[in-house]
Order: sequence, then structure tokens, then C-alpha cells
Amino acid sequence: MEGVIGLVNKIQRACTLLGDYGDDRTLPTLWDALPTIVVLGGQSSGKSSVLESIVSRDFLPRGSGIVTRRPLVLQLYKIEPGQQDYAQFLHTGNKKFLDFAMVRSEIQQETDRVTGKTKQISPLPINLSIYSPNVVNLTLVDLPGLTKVAVEGQPESIVQEIEDMVRAYVEKPNCILLAITPANQDVATSDAIKIAREVDPAGERTIGVLTKLDLMDKGTNALDVLEGRSYRLQHPWVGLVNRSQADINKNVDMVVARRKEREFFATSPDYGHLANRMGSEYLAKLLSKHLESVIKARVPAILSLINSSIDELEAEMNYLGRPVAIDASAQLYSILELCRAFDRIFKEHLEGGRPGGDRIYGVFDHQLPAALRKLPLDHHLAMQNVRKVVSEADGYQPHLIAPEQGYRRLIDGALNYFRGPAEASVDAVHFILKELVKKSIGETQELRRYPTLQAEIASAAIEALERFRSDSKKTVLRMVEMESSYLTVDFFRKLPQDADKGGSPISSSADRYTEGHLRRIGSNISSYVGMVSDTLRNTIPKAVVYCQVREAKRCLLDHFYTQLGKKEGHRLSQLLDEDPVLMERRQKCSRRLELYKSARAEIDSTLWGK
Repeated sequence: MEGVIGLVNKIQRACTLLGDYGDDRTLPTLWDALPTIVVLGGQSSGKSSVLESIVSRDFLPRGSGIVTRRPLVLQLYKIEPGQQDYAQFLHTGNKKFLDFAMVRSEIQQETDRVTGKTKQISPLPINLSIYSPNVVNLTLVDLPGLTKVAVEGQPESIVQEIEDMVRAYVEKPNCILLAITPANQDVATSDAIKIAREVDPAGERTIGVLTKLDLMDKGTNALDVLEGRSYRLQHPWVGLVNRSQADINKNVDMVVARRKEREFFATSPDYGHLANRMGSEYLAKLLSKHLESVIKARVPAILSLINSSIDELEAEMNYLGRPVAIDASAQLYSILELCRAFDRIFKEHLEGGRPGGDRIYGVFDHQLPAALRKLPLDHHLAMQNVRKVVSEADGYQPHLIAPEQGYRRLIDGALNYFRGPAEASVDAVHFILKELVKKSIGETQELRRYPTLQAEIASAAIEALERFRSDSKKTVLRMVEMESSYLTVDFFRKLPQDADKGGSPISSSADRYTEGHLRRIGSNISSYVGMVSDTLRNTIPKAVVYCQVREAKRCLLDHFYTQLGKKEGHRLSQLLDEDPVLMERRQKCSRRLELYKSARAEIDSTLWGK
């Protein structure tokens, strides 16, 4: 029995640790799945005395008014006989408290730390573990006592705040209610029974405790309650005799107090027949036995929840990645693998596996042709400009047959306009490639852990793209210049032939600058420039792809790889300097995973002996 309950204690402690490590998804569900005994009662109902009787130790603060102002999660661990009792708080780490007067003081100080020295309350629990040969394995939650009026120094809302806090615990279906009611109070007006009746109308998870039986008026007894006639529960009521205030003041030992309690019931004419199921010792055993049965019924659901949580946490660990290697060679290998992962995604964007590469085709199919159509060739080949250029080219010696120098100047001027669309195509593709680099870095799951490496890869890739753009611009401008440097001879050879069909190309000095002659020159040049435009429309994309896209696919990070091989170990470590947020997240996830696996192993070991 103690093994099963001890198991839940361990899991609950693991849950508490998980709470400290920030698990805001699974923890509430797992904690809710675990059976928990909540001590419920009004102020001065004897809650503290009940807890101290179960523990067999004086350790709780006492006083008038609200003494318990924060939930106390009390975990009891049975240790071997002869070993010394001790206590540990979660907030003090591994510090052991051997003096239980210091435990009381620590509870008070920790309460004041959160609520101040006023009579305010806080839902933030205090976690206390007590190890003793005189306890049974249990987890109990002591809550602030229910009250009907606010005392001096408390807001009027304190009554509702306490009730809301209590309900947050007792409304959970796996909560076992330990409803404390003083015997010298009508059970019908009991604060604990009132709430228990609302959240557990069938009384299936409520254990009623009647305290202060020795303080009832002479000639009266509580048999109607203890025997279930006044208010029936599924579980029998348990009567207790607490230490009197005089006993507390005299520091009467708990062992002595338990003996007096046994004697009271054994010799009582009213309760003698119930003596074997009365008293704090019986209550502790009853709680332990009941808790065991509830735990066994819940274990399959708890195990299923733990397994699903482990699966989620392992998936998250895979998502976050394993810790960074320490030695330089392993770090270099990791960096190269990360670079390859990025490079793979970048190529997928270019080759169609992911969106983005189609935008480069859009530059060639839409942007470049549109830019070529918008060139101001009509203005350049207007009759006035043709006359001006031809006459200036002739100088003092008019041309004899065809104005060759005029043709060349007009063609050179027209082809010079092609530099703009050529450079614009290079820049547009460069911009797209830069965007794809950034997008690929963001999509490389493995890189998310390393912001420094992300920045280095982005810088190296963009530096390489700048080199590719420079080479590409030189190439496309050279192509435009090549068209200017050597005009196609066949174009000139066909002019006399075309002229013969419509009349002699030989013009006198009188008709050399006539409108018809100039219009024919402009038409011939427009035809030639159109032929060059068609050529460049096809060759510029080839040059851009060859110099930029092809090189980006082939050797985007080659220079980075070369520099990487020259870096020393500490520089490699700096590149793998993770995002602190991710590091913290992985540590938390790892700790949670370890605790869940430990809980599963405990269940296997305890229930099935594996």
C-alpha cells in the first residue's frame, strides 16, 4: 500500500518541480489526474490539530483569525524505524529541518514573504515534505479556513477570495475532501459540509471528520453524526479529540496526546462501541487505504497521460535539437551539416520544390520585355534628331552614298539605352536571390537554435551574391557593348538592294537631307535596333542565370567553407552560440522529460515489479 501511495507522492513532487520549471501545458492535466486529499474547514475548526495529529508533530503556525494564508502542500514519507524525523521545503532546496519549531517559523516567514505581514491570502502554495517513521505515505493540501466575515486589516472580498481558492481545489473530480467540522457546532451550518455538499452531492469523495468531541456540552453527544444519521456520507465519519489549548501551551507530546485520545474513546460510554474507528491514528490509516484504492483505479489513466506527455516532450526535444557538441571537430561537422541543410532548402526554392524561383522567370518574361518596350527609341529616331546626328557626322564633307557615320552614331546612341534594362534585370534577380537566402535561413529548422550562425551564413551568402551580381553586370553590359562595337554587315549590304527596288540610293546634295531620306534612315536603324533587342532579350537572361543563379546553386557558401576551415575552436563555439531562450526551453523540456520518464519507471516498478 505504502509503495503505491509513495509512488503518487513522487509523481506529485515531480509535478511540483515541473511547475517550477514552467510547464504550462501538461502539468495542470497530470496534477489533476492525481488523487489529492484536501483539508477543508472553517476557521478554528481544528484543521491544524488534525494535520499535526496525522504527522505526530507540532509544526503549524497557530493564532487567532486567519493563520493559514497560503495553501500548504504537505507530503508525508514513511522512513525506516529509528531514523530521525526531518522536513524539507521546496523553496529551500535540499536543506533539512530537524527542529520542527523552525519548520513552523519557516512556514510563517514564507507566508509573509508573499502576502506581507498583513492578513492577505495568496493561492501560491508552500510545498513541505516530512519524513518520519510515524507517518503513512500521504499528500495533503491544507487550505485557508473558510470564514463568513473579514477581520480588521482584510478587504471585504477576503471571504469570497478564500471560497474561490478552496473551490479551485475541491471541484476537481480526483480531489478527496477531508471535511473538518467541530462537534460543538451544528453540522447543518458547517462551512466544510456546505461546500462538500455542493461539489460532491453523493458524498462519494468526502470523508467527514468531527473534532473537539471532548468539548461538547455535558449530556450531549455526536452519535447522530458519527453513525451517519444526521448527514450520511459514503465513507464513515471519524471522530477526533484534539489537544486542548492548555496541552499546546504546555508542549504536551503528540505521543501522549494520541494516548489520551485512545483512552477517551475507549472509556467513553457514548463512543466506546465506535472506538476502533475513531481517533487520529485510525484517520491516517483510513486516508491511506482510501487513497490506495483511488490511486489503483486512476493508474491506467495516469500512465496513459504520462506516456502521451513523454511522446510530446520527445517530439519537442527533436524539434529543439540535441545539445551542442564540445570538441572542435564535432562542432565543425555540425556547422557544415547546418550549412548543407540551408543550401538544400535554398536550392529547392530555385528549382521549384518551394516557391520563389518562379519570380526569377517573371523578371525575364515580364520585367525585361516591358523595360525594352519602354526605351525612348521613338524620340531618339525622330526626324529632327536623325537630321541633327547625320549632319553633325558628315561635318564639312557630306556623305556620298549612305551616311555611314550617321548610322553608327544613331545605332550607338540607341544601343546605349539597353544598358538600363540589362542592369535592372541583374539587380532584380539579385534582390530575389537575397530574399530567398533570408527565407531559406528562416525555414531551416536546424538553424533556429543558432542566431550567430544564421547571421554568418546570411552575411556570407549575400557577400557571394554581390560578387555574382558584379560579374553578371559586367557580362550583360559587355554584351550590349559587343552589339555596338561590331554592327552586322548584312544589314548594310541589303540597303542598296532595297534602295534599287524603290529607286537609286545615290542622292544628290539637294535631296540628301530631305524628309523621305531621313525617314528611311530612321526606319533602317529602328529595324536594326529591333533585331538587336530580340537578341538581347534572349541573351541577357542566359547571362544572368549563368552568372548569378547557376553560381548561387553551385558555390554560394564556398568562400564561407574556406574561411570556416581556418577558424579555431573558440570561434566555432561562438558560431554555435544558441539563442538563450531556446537553451532555456531545451533545459526545461529535458528536465520535464526526465521527470516524466522517472514517474513512468516508478509506476512500472511499483505495480508490476519491472
